[in-house]
Order: sequence, then structure tokens, then C-alpha cells
Amino acid sequence: MLAFIGTLIVGLVVGLIARAIKPGDDNMGWIMTIVLGIAGSLIAGYVGRAFGWYQPGQPAGWIASVIGAIILLVVWGMIRKRSS
Repeated sequence: MLAFIGTLIVGLVVGLIARAIKPGDDNMGWIMTIVLGIAGSLIAGYVGRAFGWYQPGQPAGWIASVIGAIILLVVWGMIRKRSS
């Protein structure tokens, strides 16, 4: 249970940092910000393992997680703009 709560807190912090760094208006609630941070961490871990930066089972770092979340924000903005 504590690992789940820790994951939510890390996801929130990573998502908030990514939203603060990326310019533009990203209207998201708390839950979507947490999902953004967690997904950014997952993407950063996957890419890091693919390039050999992380060993299997090793979590992604904070900076890589924020970069992954920013990439997701950019992709989400492009998808949202295209569908409008």
C-alpha cells in the first residue's frame, strides 16, 4: 500500500514539474497530472533500458521522468490540436 501511495506522490511531483516547465496552457486536474507523471516515468524507464542507461528493474531517474512527461505533454497537445 505504501508503494502505491509513493507512486502517486512521485507521479504528482513529476507531472507538476513537467507542466511548469512546458510553456502553454495544459488544463488538467490532479488525477491527470498524476497519470502524466507516472506515464512519463514509465516511458523514461523503457527508453533508458532500450539504450542501456538503466538495468532491468531499475527505475528511471527524476530528470528522465520529467523529460518523458514533457514529451507526453507535447504529443497530447498535438493530438488535441489536430482533433479540434
